[in-house]
Amino acid sequence: MDIEAVEWAVVESDVGPLFLAATGRGLVRVGFHADAVRREQMPDRLGSRLGAEPVERASGLLAEPIRRLERYFAGDPDEFDLPLDWSLTAGFNRQVLRELATGVPYGTVVGYGELARRVGQPGAAQAVGAAMGSNPLPVVVPCHRVVESDGGLGGFGGGLETKRRLLALEGVLPALLF
Repeated sequence: MDIEAVEWAVVESDVGPLFLAATGRGLVRVGFHADAVRREQMPDRLGSRLGAEPVERASGLLAEPIRRLERYFAGDPDEFDLPLDWSLTAGFNRQVLRELATGVPYGTVVGYGELARRVGQPGAAQAVGAAMGSNPLPVVVPCHRVVESDGGLGGFGGGLETKRRLLALEGVLPALLF
């Protein structure tokens, strides 16, 4: 059996270093706060989940995702129209994340309850929160755009300061609030 190629790289962004990984199917992982310690751990963890040895490379499979992220952080409102590899998520979480990726455009937000309603589970707002916490593709699958019904930011795996920065970049929050 052929093992699928997995490439990874760490790129700088307005929210700190991002760990990126891609397979032949598409972008598979985005990780925040990719400092030296995490750079050592992230490829091994990813490799064990995907069953392949990740190779450090910022070209090939990652060239287009890196270009799109650079454009995003430069303020380009185009959506990420990248091929995505959904193999690190399944079931309800995958359903919610796919709806988020296609149904919540740049510069908008959605409530946890509304997102639950959109996937046919109106009472599952907390489960939507768990899906956001397990998102293997933050920024590209924009879990930062999911907020509490009262206007609160809610949680965020990358930290609330990162969530505020991403929402400010998209014009949802005034930059002065962070």
